Formats: sequence, C-alpha cells, structure tokens
Amino acid sequence: MIKSFIALVFSILVSFAWADQVTVKDVLDRDVTFNSPAQRVIVGFYPEDYMAIGTEAAYDKVVGMSKYIWQARPANWDMYVKHRPSLADIPGIGRVDTKTFSVEKVIGLRPDLLLLADWQFKGLGTDVERIQDAGIPVLVVDYNAQTLQRHLKSTELIGVVTGQEARAAKIAKEYQDRVEGISQRLTEANLPKPKVYTEFGSMGPSELSYTFGKNMWGAISTIAGGDNISAPFVEWWGKLNPEQVIASNPDVIVMTGYETANSPDAMIMGQGVDKADALKRLEGFKQRTGWASLSAVKNNRMFGAYHGACRTIMDSAMIAFYAKAMYPELFADLNPEQAYFDFYEKYLPVTPEGTFTLSLQ
Repeated sequence: MIKSFIALVFSILVSFAWADQVTVKDVLDRDVTFNSPAQRVIVGFYPEDYMAIGTEAAYDKVVGMSKYIWQARPANWDMYVKHRPSLADIPGIGRVDTKTFSVEKVIGLRPDLLLLADWQFKGLGTDVERIQDAGIPVLVVDYNAQTLQRHLKSTELIGVVTGQEARAAKIAKEYQDRVEGISQRLTEANLPKPKVYTEFGSMGPSELSYTFGKNMWGAISTIAGGDNISAPFVEWWGKLNPEQVIASNPDVIVMTGYETANSPDAMIMGQGVDKADALKRLEGFKQRTGWASLSAVKNNRMFGAYHGACRTIMDSAMIAFYAKAMYPELFADLNPEQAYFDFYEKYLPVTPEGTFTLSLQ
C-alpha cells in the first residue's frame, strides 16, 4: 500500500514537472491558463477530434466526457470501444442541451481542464463560474460554426492541450489547403450557384426535419459554392415550411443521417450501413408531397451524407462532397469518401466501413 502511494505521488510529480503552464486565447478570445500537456481533462464535445489531434494516448488523460454525442452514433462508438475498451469506463458528465450536465460531477472528477464546445459554454451560463471558482480552467473550442478560422483555431488549441502542437498544425494545414483549393477553383470558374437544400432525414419522408442556416451543413454547402435555400429563414438550425422548400425549388438536395433511425424509412448513413439500404431510403424522399416538381428530384440530383461527418476537423471531405455534387464537372477528379477514409488511416486507430456519402446518379 505504501509503495503504491509513493509510486502514485511520484507519477503525479513527474507529470507536473513535464507540463508547462501556458496561457492561450480560446475561440471566444478568452485568456485561459492551464498546464500543457493537461494531465486530467474532461472532453465536453468533439471526441473523435480530440483523439485525432491528440493521438489515442491523449485518452489516457481523459477523466470525464459528455458521452452522448459519441454514443448517438452507436456503431461508431462500438467500433472505438472494441478497439479501446477503456473508453466505456470513462465517467459521463451529462449533457448541456437536456440540462443533465452535472457541475458537481465535473468538480468531483478533479480535472485540470474542462474542454467545451462554444454552444455548451453559452448554454451553461453561470454554471461556468462555479466550475472556474473550483479552480478548473474552461477552454472553449468550436467546430459547429463551420468556419475555416474556428476550425483551425480549435485544432491548434487541442494540440496545445494534448502537447501535440506539431500534429495539430499538420492537420490544420491539410484542412486549410483542401478548403482553400476548392474555393480557388470556384472563384476561377465563376459559375452560377446552384440552389441547395440539406435536411437531417431523421423523420422520414412523411415529415420535414431540421435544416441548417449559417452553421454545420448550411455553412458547408455555402463554402462549397451553393446557394443555401434555408439561410434566409433559419439562422442556425430548424425546420422550413414544406411549401417554402417547394417554392425555393432546389437544384440539389442532400439528406443526412446517422447509423440508426426511429422509423424504417428515415435516412441512415455511416458505420455499418449497407449502401443498398441507404439508397432505398434516399429514393423514398422523392415521394414527398410536391417534391416531384423539384429540379433536384426530376434530375435525380439527390444525395446522402453521414451526419456525424460535419462539425469536425475531418469534414473537409464533406465540403469536397458538396462541391462535387453541385459542380460535377468542375470537381470530377475529387473522391470525397476516400478522403474521409484517408483521414482515419492517417490519424485515427480504427477503420470505418459503411456508407458515408451517397448519390442517386
């Protein structure tokens, strides 16, 4: 017992000796001071990004997580747990959006850093002060905004947290090069912008589900050169009036989905999803009332995308996917799904199998 205690104390002292205190500005331009690499981290969001940037070894230092965002993609979560069973043992801290986030649990886990998404930080309100008053620094990152600046900044910050600054810089540079390369082609081609509509197809054809304004898929479609029909009516995410979709007459429609759904005709995409099943479900959305008259439906320019592949540093592959869907000749040389797989091969310890992008054409 005494030897174990001495070994534990020695390990802690070595860890603190190795870490240096740093002060960084997070995505909200807040000064945050912590020891880098952090030794006890709670990951509030973006769990795959944390592993890709920080390496799998970064999870040796994770003492808590808001696990639902990963477990909402059950096949993806199971793939990681099969590879690294200890992920299942990391304590959960609840979720901000359902008001189950436990400040007491966070404090009790004694982290030396709490990493939150921008929306989580804002949703917690004054509870952030309780956490900080307990001596826990709170660092805010943001991939949801889907801007190049915030993607690069968030990647840099996770690199500092995990002591993987060089790896983070490499990942950020690859992301920037792909996004700016697409933008440059679009500028040089100067083609008319196709109208595009994206929907999280969780409700099936019988009911419109959420679409996206200026973040997530809305921002992705805009970066890729599209005229997002939802942008004038939805700021972040929400539902359009069905008549508005028909009146806007999109040239391209993208339905997104997770690996599982609540109805047998809802859109599914992702790990373990059979392409034939996904295609059948995508075809089903053509039967919506009034959709037969839409340009996208008449021309079979309907697509599927994995909902888990946005709001992440690996979503440059999805920007490429939208660009190719809207400008097939201009971006004929791109292979977006392969780019998605390539990221996993380079930066993550698992190999995804399933359907992550889809086209009726």
